[in-house]
Amino acid sequence: MKRFLSHSFLLQIAVSLLLVLLLFMNKSQGSPIRFAKYSFSVTTKVDALPPAIPPSSTQPQPFIPLLAPSPLIPFTNNSVPKLSGHCSLNFSAAQDIMTTTATDCWTSFAPYLANVVCCPQFDAMLVTLIGQSSKYSGVLALNTTHAHHCLSDVQKVLASQGANRDLKKICSVHPTNLTEASCPVVFVDEFESIVDTSRLLTACRKIDPVNECCDQVCQNAIHYAARKIALNDLSNSDGNHSLPWPTTRINDCKNIVLRWLANKLDPSTANSVFRGLSNCNLNRVCPLVLPNVTSVVKECGNLINNQTACCKAIKSYVSYLQEQSFVTNLQALKCATSLGKKLQQENVSKNVYNLCRISLKDFSLQGWHCHISLA
Repeated sequence: MKRFLSHSFLLQIAVSLLLVLLLFMNKSQGSPIRFAKYSFSVTTKVDALPPAIPPSSTQPQPFIPLLAPSPLIPFTNNSVPKLSGHCSLNFSAAQDIMTTTATDCWTSFAPYLANVVCCPQFDAMLVTLIGQSSKYSGVLALNTTHAHHCLSDVQKVLASQGANRDLKKICSVHPTNLTEASCPVVFVDEFESIVDTSRLLTACRKIDPVNECCDQVCQNAIHYAARKIALNDLSNSDGNHSLPWPTTRINDCKNIVLRWLANKLDPSTANSVFRGLSNCNLNRVCPLVLPNVTSVVKECGNLINNQTACCKAIKSYVSYLQEQSFVTNLQALKCATSLGKKLQQENVSKNVYNLCRISLKDFSLQGWHCHISLA
């Protein structure tokens, strides 16, 4: 009997110590104690039931901490944007593309990334939106009234996701860019009756971002289709359609061709194709504005009397260019070549790039380190 009481007493002490330990770990009586996803509460209630034993087949899940959001994901407004209610574009069909655009055109960075990232994505998104909506409307362009409303609504939606509120100005996009402009073909059925759509889709369904810029398979197919619909309402007495036509009208019809492609491709694929095509176009020219080179010519023209002053002048000039916008490496090379020709025309015969150690990184923050020679 004494041994039984001794064991009972020891058991009570052990249970009491366990309860005290649990209470100490939770710092307050009655607070829940959690093991993975199961929990129970320690209370002072005498008749409290023990916790239910989970099924043996259920395994507790390990604790996984929440990850902080990426700093590049735009901040979103809590308020829902107030839209016009007069835009027929289906925003839901390109929701992921719009989110990508908001990120690429993030409020603070948009002016600096406009040429390289933001505006190409903004243009691709607009083409995709109109193309996707044409699946239901049968029209590859908006009228002027709807274009005003839709462009305003698009900007409001993007701004609510963190994009810059002035994308129309930054990217020089106007309501007319959403219309057919001077292109005579706007209906999907009419387009498909004129153009060899099988050839066009085969050339542009998927492009290689590098090879396309050299081979221009998709670009040539787009140009051919655009020219064909641009000449659709023109004919002379002998039916000859080979007459040259203004570039403006063909370019307007290229937008119609791109929207038709967006009609046939899923939004993600269409966006990738359009971004690839835009990269080919933007790398062909220098997007920077080259101001007057008088200050450089003054210090570096003819015979250079003061190398320090010459290098200071050219570095100051290039530094100003760098502040205009981010540019791609190929664009930086174009800009360096353009500036070199401009200096040569002003009788700067000395290779100031080598003399002052000016490299592509000075034209572009992301440029590689290589020196440039004046041809």
